[in-house]
Amino acid sequence: METEIIGDVVKKLNLRFAQVKNVIELLAQGSTIPFIARYRKELTGSLDEVQIRDIQKSYQDLLDLKERKLFILKTIEEQGQLTQELEHKILQAIDLMALEDLYAPYKKKKKTKADIAKEHGLQPLADLLLLQLKEDFYPKLNNYYSDLFFDDEMVLRGARDIIAEMVHQNDTLRNVMRNLFMQSALITSKVIKSKEIEAVKFKDYFQYSELLKKCPSHRYLALCRGEDEKMLRVSLEVDDDRMLNAIFHQYLKNNSQAAQQVKLAIEESYDRLLKPLLIAQVRQIIKEQSDDIAIKVFAKNLKQLLLEAPLGQKHVLAIDPGYRSGCKIVCLDSTGSLLAYETIYPHPPVDERAKGLQIIRSLVKNFNVTDIAIGDGTAGKETLEWLQESLQLPEVNLHSISEQGASIYSASDLARAEFPDLDVTIRGAISIGRRLMDPLAELIKIDPKSIGVGQYQHDVNQKLLREHLDDVVLFCVNAVGVNLNTASSYLLSYVSGLSAALSEQIVQYRMQHGAFESREALKRVPRLGPKAFEQCAGFLRIRNGKQILDNTGIHPERYELIEKISNDLGLSKEELIRSKNLNKQIKLDQYISNDIGVETLTDIIKELEKPGLDPRGGFSVFAFDASIKKIEDLNEGMVLPAIVTNLTKFGAFVDLGIKTTGLIHVSEMSSKFINDPSEVLTLREKIYAKVIQIDLMRGRILMSIKDISWRYVDSMNSN
Repeated sequence: METEIIGDVVKKLNLRFAQVKNVIELLAQGSTIPFIARYRKELTGSLDEVQIRDIQKSYQDLLDLKERKLFILKTIEEQGQLTQELEHKILQAIDLMALEDLYAPYKKKKKTKADIAKEHGLQPLADLLLLQLKEDFYPKLNNYYSDLFFDDEMVLRGARDIIAEMVHQNDTLRNVMRNLFMQSALITSKVIKSKEIEAVKFKDYFQYSELLKKCPSHRYLALCRGEDEKMLRVSLEVDDDRMLNAIFHQYLKNNSQAAQQVKLAIEESYDRLLKPLLIAQVRQIIKEQSDDIAIKVFAKNLKQLLLEAPLGQKHVLAIDPGYRSGCKIVCLDSTGSLLAYETIYPHPPVDERAKGLQIIRSLVKNFNVTDIAIGDGTAGKETLEWLQESLQLPEVNLHSISEQGASIYSASDLARAEFPDLDVTIRGAISIGRRLMDPLAELIKIDPKSIGVGQYQHDVNQKLLREHLDDVVLFCVNAVGVNLNTASSYLLSYVSGLSAALSEQIVQYRMQHGAFESREALKRVPRLGPKAFEQCAGFLRIRNGKQILDNTGIHPERYELIEKISNDLGLSKEELIRSKNLNKQIKLDQYISNDIGVETLTDIIKELEKPGLDPRGGFSVFAFDASIKKIEDLNEGMVLPAIVTNLTKFGAFVDLGIKTTGLIHVSEMSSKFINDPSEVLTLREKIYAKVIQIDLMRGRILMSIKDISWRYVDSMNSN
């Protein structure tokens, strides 16, 4: 363990040394982030998953930086050019870009103009010019002639090439210039003339200019996309005179002939070397910052989506709507298993609505269906409207369900393994139904980028995006907990401490020996050792098992503590769990020990008060305004029920039950300043929103939740 690096992490994240040290030790011992956050709060000071992940990443980044420093020091030393001053600068470098600036002059590279000039003996002349003496140097130039540099102008040009490279490789100057560039540069874009029609989606950027430091992340990523698609020409512009004057101030001493040569060399260095490098570096910095913001928005949205309240274990009928190919219907039991499937044709060109209704009513009756899930893709709105008007089964609830990514799942290897004999469209309908029953269990099967809850997710650093989204899925699965006796191997693989191979072993064992009666029985699964059991046990649930605590988030390592508490109160564990009043009699300070503190005891009490309760909350029934069927039906001032379908840095997109999506700009969320829409709204939240502007030509609906009671009330459950 690197104590010095731990100290750097402490400073960077503003945490206590013991917190960071303990997290690093636990990770090194094979503990997972969910396990550390949930069951080792005394050691971490109750750090959450995000903070622990930040410690892990910061520590690894600093380790990588140290390794790079050692490589650079060794390389320069082998070249015989390592000085004490350079070694100190390298060891003190705080980031990779500053480090690479220092290493740049010593990297193996193609021979430059300066290298050629040095080979022909022009370094002394360059040094002489940099002194900027007032004496006439021209009579001495013929001393530097060679076969390649054979007149005064060529000799001076060679010397200027050397000076230009020296200016370019000045790490202190680079840093000053980079900061100046970041503060003063304008980012501009113009449409490529031949692409004006194709580039209509980038219309806002056809003639665009803004201070780079004021350009928000989503706008920068939009500009990058337009540039990548060869629709826009994007550039950074600065006041070149101001930039050059900053360099002149550092290098020029007087107005001598030598100073004039140095000035020419600086101008060449800036135009040919320094400015292109600064543009590339600044764009890299802004891109990384924009990526980071976009990825965090995506991760936050995904977390809210995965933690959406589930309908629960009910019999569901799901419809994957379509026109010519018909609507695929499936019936699922309370565990999500397929009971039956049909195809109906309620829409043109077949238009067999009466027959379709008959089939649906029969399926609802035969399989005790309580809820119908309708995909919101092609023909989704029309199917929902048709059933709202014609089904006439008030005891059955209708739900519009996002189809984002359902087609990708239905054609995946995972779907083929689950349903090898079913058509992809039937698999898609099953996925829609399961999304209603348990969004988390179903959506983790789909690449998060295909769910459509981020901004510019295909334009950001894909490796970082993957890491962040995997962390989110891992957090959500473990926060909710997994039913050990019904979970698929794929769902189990996201449980803390379980690999794909171990998850498959668990399912195979379950198939051979029947349902697990206790968490303890997990220890009989082949290759599931003590460490894996420690990491996973607390996140697995067993309903109606031998041990009542197995259906809680209390870790088995604390079962003896529960026994002691029960005995002290003269109760059985069952009585302790069922009586909230008795729970309040527990005096926590009696049970504090070296490894059990108030944090763990508080969590235990919470679990005793709500054993088996899903942390995602209760499901609420929602209905769009049935009178609004298209954008033309809207009027300004209308207040309509809506569902938040996406959150970005600039606003929230909402579904109104029609094909056109509404936008609530961040400025229309509150009379107070709102920096981020997620401060007010959450993904999939059900709200009321007011129409404030309708643009029929561009198909845009602007909405507001300012000055209205926007929180949605489920009228069916409000009593």
